[in-house]
Amino acid sequence: MISAVVALFVVLGSLPAFAQASPPSEASRTAELAAAWQAASVAGAAGPKDVSLIDQAALKLPAGHFFVPQAEGARVLRALGNVVNGTSLVGLVVGTGPNDGWIVVIRHIKEGYIKDDDAKNWNADDLLKNLKDGVEESNKDRVARGFPEMQVIGWVQPPNYDAATHRLVWSLLAKDKDEPDNAAKSINYNTYALGRDGYFSLNLLSNSERIASDKSVAHGLLGDLAYNAGKRYEDFSASTDRIAEYGLMALVGGVAAKKLGLFAVAAAFVLKFAKIILIGLGVLGAGVLNFFRRKRRSDAADGPA
Repeated sequence: MISAVVALFVVLGSLPAFAQASPPSEASRTAELAAAWQAASVAGAAGPKDVSLIDQAALKLPAGHFFVPQAEGARVLRALGNVVNGTSLVGLVVGTGPNDGWIVVIRHIKEGYIKDDDAKNWNADDLLKNLKDGVEESNKDRVARGFPEMQVIGWVQPPNYDAATHRLVWSLLAKDKDEPDNAAKSINYNTYALGRDGYFSLNLLSNSERIASDKSVAHGLLGDLAYNAGKRYEDFSASTDRIAEYGLMALVGGVAAKKLGLFAVAAAFVLKFAKIILIGLGVLGAGVLNFFRRKRRSDAADGPA
């Protein structure tokens, strides 16, 4: 059984109807995942590099990180069992270090300026209940596609909003429903950066054994994201700009509960992906290729991808 690490993902749109289709075999899912990572390796870019995030912002991608563009990132996430709406996904960031087993999903939701005054009054218990309900709804799609149902257990990081930087962080503990209680638990480490037209969501996928060190990746990337001039939260104009129909609280409990899907990532697949990336990086130059050759040796004990 796949041991999953997960992160929360807002699905903007209705879930596809898979109820009548037969779930694909594990062999076919593995083959598609390998193909998806290979495509990602060709289309992506290694840090250090300034990555443009659509027309909204720029990300200073650090060394040891690899950016996967929207189309290839969506394919990877779907191959890992997730529901993805391509209109909000911007790309993925993955670690290229020998022990990296995380993915950060970057999305931009352009639904207007988010008022943040309700952060003073939110109730963490109520927000948690809404999230659990949203995950139960998303399980219908996961079952139809042959993936295990997920279960939210509790907070890793209760919602925390920095009004000075307009950044929000919260995190959940989750697991496969049939996963043993003593197994490593899934972690959703969600970070947000508010802007004039909406917000960026940077979701770190990790697990309970790694989150203490992995969460620094999420905070680092959040700090490396800078809105373009004219797109910052401070650039909002009440006379011309659209205001979102929901406030900051909805990013944790409201929108997340109604439109939520779980990102499920097989940890073994994450650790092995560099072997597939190696194939595609032959076109990127000897320096990068040598880097991944070192990674390939470290993955050899994992067996065939």
